[in-house]
Amino acid sequence: MTALLLLPLLLPLALPALARRALDRLAPVVALWAVTGCAVVLAGCSLAALGSFVIIGLLKIPLFAAVGDLIHPLRTASDLVILPAAATSVGALAVCGWTLVRSVLHQTRAFRAARTQAGHGPAAGDLCVVDSPRPDAYALPGRPHRIVVTTAMLRSLDGPEREALFAHERAHNDGGHHYFLAAAELATHCHPALRPVRETIRLAAERAADEAAAARVGDRRLIARAIARAALAGQAVRSERPDFAPAATTGPVPHRVQALLAAPYAPRAGRSIAGLLLACTAVSCVASAAGLADFHHRVEIAQGDERP
Repeated sequence: MTALLLLPLLLPLALPALARRALDRLAPVVALWAVTGCAVVLAGCSLAALGSFVIIGLLKIPLFAAVGDLIHPLRTASDLVILPAAATSVGALAVCGWTLVRSVLHQTRAFRAARTQAGHGPAAGDLCVVDSPRPDAYALPGRPHRIVVTTAMLRSLDGPEREALFAHERAHNDGGHHYFLAAAELATHCHPALRPVRETIRLAAERAADEAAAARVGDRRLIARAIARAALAGQAVRSERPDFAPAATTGPVPHRVQALLAAPYAPRAGRSIAGLLLACTAVSCVASAAGLADFHHRVEIAQGDERP
């Protein structure tokens, strides 16, 4: 049981390297779905494992064993292993909860401020222009979705580049990329090994929007030039937008420009990396489920409901 519950805590360590390879070998939108789904599942399994260790540790204490109607000792690994694991799990869950609450509060304030700012500027359809000396542009989720662009950013681009930038941001809203970024942020607070994956998911969202904008505009070089000039204009500016609001100026822009100037994506040896992501997710799910089932069986034995 202990080994099974440890596996979901160790598997997230492999995801950062797998996520980077997935972005190189899979179509951006496929990589976005695959990596985000894997990160969310691994985060959930790790939380389940931590919670199980906490409950096991509590049932080792006579007071909680009595509350759980245990008439026999709960058969587990040595207390020298279980009790420290339970104490560590309590600390890890407390840190996860605290950082998650702080992040939610911060992102909520930033989102409300961005929606308020967008509501005060002139709008043309889904486009909101904000009078600001700081060059910035981003896709703002909500009802309705908005594309927020500052006057400084508009002055930094010519007409075709502006349309290319708007196409990129509309691709974010059409693809619901804010959901992926929010899921990545949530997974980050569940396991520290998933922090690098958040940036990979952000890059995958930008690459997916780049490709969608290029297909809509029909000019990959124009999209590359627009995001390069927008990034140069806004590189010294710290945006106050929420982290789940995607923007064309985020991520490693030179890498994105290089990908746009190269030939459009063609399927390569992506099946192996997709299989590894699926295997990693499946093993974590099976291990956590088997560990929880074994733990439940041992509790029933300790309660006298079943024979060992």
